Amino acid sequence: MTDSQAPSTAGTTTGTNPTAPAPQGVRTASDVVTPELVAQLTSDVVGSGRTANHSPLTGAKLADLPESTPEDVATAFERARVAQRLWAAVPVRKRAAVLLRFHDLVLQRQAEVLDLIQLETGKARLHAHEEVQAVVVAARHYGRKAPSYLRAKRHTGAVPTLTKVTELRQPRGVVGQIAPWNYPLELSVGDALPAFVAGNAVVMKPDTETCLTALWARDLLIEAGLPAEAFQVVLGDGPVVGPEIVRHADYVSFTGSTRTGREVAQGAAARLVGVSLELGGKNAMLVLEDADVEKAAAGAVRACFSSAGQLCISIERLYVHESVADAFVSRFAARTKAMRLGTSLAYGADMGSLVGERQLETVTRHVEEAVAKGAELVAGGVARPDIGPYFYEPTILDGVEAPMAVCNEETFGPVVAIYRFSDEDEAVDLANATAYGLNSSVWTKDGRRGREVAARLRTGTVNVNEGYAPAYGSVQSPMGGMKESGLGRRHGSEGILKYTEAQTVAQQRLMPMAPSFGMDDAKYAAFMSRSLRAMKAFRLR
Repeated sequence: MTDSQAPSTAGTTTGTNPTAPAPQGVRTASDVVTPELVAQLTSDVVGSGRTANHSPLTGAKLADLPESTPEDVATAFERARVAQRLWAAVPVRKRAAVLLRFHDLVLQRQAEVLDLIQLETGKARLHAHEEVQAVVVAARHYGRKAPSYLRAKRHTGAVPTLTKVTELRQPRGVVGQIAPWNYPLELSVGDALPAFVAGNAVVMKPDTETCLTALWARDLLIEAGLPAEAFQVVLGDGPVVGPEIVRHADYVSFTGSTRTGREVAQGAAARLVGVSLELGGKNAMLVLEDADVEKAAAGAVRACFSSAGQLCISIERLYVHESVADAFVSRFAARTKAMRLGTSLAYGADMGSLVGERQLETVTRHVEEAVAKGAELVAGGVARPDIGPYFYEPTILDGVEAPMAVCNEETFGPVVAIYRFSDEDEAVDLANATAYGLNSSVWTKDGRRGREVAARLRTGTVNVNEGYAPAYGSVQSPMGGMKESGLGRRHGSEGILKYTEAQTVAQQRLMPMAPSFGMDDAKYAAFMSRSLRAMKAFRLR
């Protein structure tokens, strides 16, 4: 396909899932990704080679881009280190004010980035807007709360009144960030915001296929007041550029597959630098016998098929109590079959495209293997090249069993398997029977029961009567994975303090921590023993 081939604006109703009709006057790829925009966004990218990215909506090339070599990555870190020292000297409230200005700019100019997100990922516009929501919420939160998260804290000293202790939070230095393709706004700059406000510089490697979105966000942050040199971007193949990021960074933030996450962790460990990892998931949704079946079915559509299932916290396993299973599956299937697939840069489609050929191959393989081994197709199961090269209908499978790949492997596409259970303990055991532990969902009319079940699930987040948005959107609370779903957390205090080093400053006054005032060693030891007993009696920590 050529650059001039824009996303289709035709509307049809061929097939099980109709195509969402496009409004008149909808923008095309060439309207959005102009040579002037590409030149503006890539002017600071450190790269001596050339590469390109493409739109999954059509397969057409979007832009020619700089490509970074290992030497370019080293140069980016050198520039970032110089900038970081100056940026860290800026008072935290002024750094936080940059995030609040960025918040306003994103909302004011969201139409620009929504177009880019759709063109680069293929997702529906409403799902692209979820990224805008997540980024501005994070910007507002850390713009307001960073000064309190980072403020100096007083602690009780070794000897009360004699020892004055202050805990400081120092920036790590230059954070190396490796961001994925599936949420190119939220999982790039959204994760970088707390690093910046903590006083760090960032060298980011976004996925090349979705880098324009991240570069657009960088431009807005600079407009909001972030020094340009403090935010370096490098582009290139993961196996080439990724290890160089790990080799130079003072801390590494990675979102991606569990396999690659292990490699990143090993590289960081060899250098004794910290790392945070959000990795894979095989997330479960539990529909208990007292759930509102209609609401659960509507929620399952959102939980399973947002961003065509290419969301780390989306649902791939659906456990339904046997007493409501038939009613639930009927309603869920009807809603799924009614979903509209679309390519236009406008609201209206219920689901967009997979991001590329590799994802399409995985989805196709999982579904075809499951059906060949006896699983039943309840909905979907069909690729839709008539809409776009990587479209695949939202798919529901019943009767899935091990060793079908879809049973335990992460599909990362619009595919969900239905399983039935007879009691709550069985459901919890089934949900926990995976190497992953990222997100889960519980549906019940009894909120207290939902929270009790949630506490038994081994996942970093659990949502009661919704799929993923409430926990992820509650940015004061930590979000991350258990087991093979990762290390560390984003959001809340953990999401910013991970980008800092704790430093204890202890000032001793009046007398030293040693024999003094004529005491010999024995008298000093006796004095300290009496003091320790007194501190326990007065409940001092």
